[in-house]
Amino acid sequence: MNFFDAACQEPPIKNTRFGICDDQDGTRAYTDVTDETKWVATVINPIQIDLVFTAIDACVIKSDEAPGRGRCDGMLTSSEHLYFVELKDQRSGWTPGAIDQLESTIQFFIQHHDISTFRHKKAFACNKRHPAFQEIDNELNKRFFKDYKVRLDVQAEIIVV
Repeated sequence: MNFFDAACQEPPIKNTRFGICDDQDGTRAYTDVTDETKWVATVINPIQIDLVFTAIDACVIKSDEAPGRGRCDGMLTSSEHLYFVELKDQRSGWTPGAIDQLESTIQFFIQHHDISTFRHKKAFACNKRHPAFQEIDNELNKRFFKDYKVRLDVQAEIIVV
């Protein structure tokens, strides 16, 4: 399982603001710079770092691979950044499932790559219907970081630091 498969990657993007979209039709997630109505997550990149978006669901991990295991929609990477992104468009009860998908994907990633090479590691659960930050249980946050050395955020705004 190659999380850096060029066939699943878009060209680097360094716009100060762009979106990550999921048409919810079985196709892979993608970035967009023009149609904000399609954005599930908004990426704020004030220092214009070159970021590569990789589609994980329906590309790195195909639909028939690892049955019963979740996978997030995509990831943003630079030489220092590793941001896992799960995109949702649901009214309620979506957070636990999104976090499970992120956790499963991180486990896959760790099995196949060295996560410690990245300085900034975050997992984002993003929902178009709930864009504002949602508080995460402190124990869950601590466990997530202890287990994976990845910070967890539930919000639709991804700020690149």
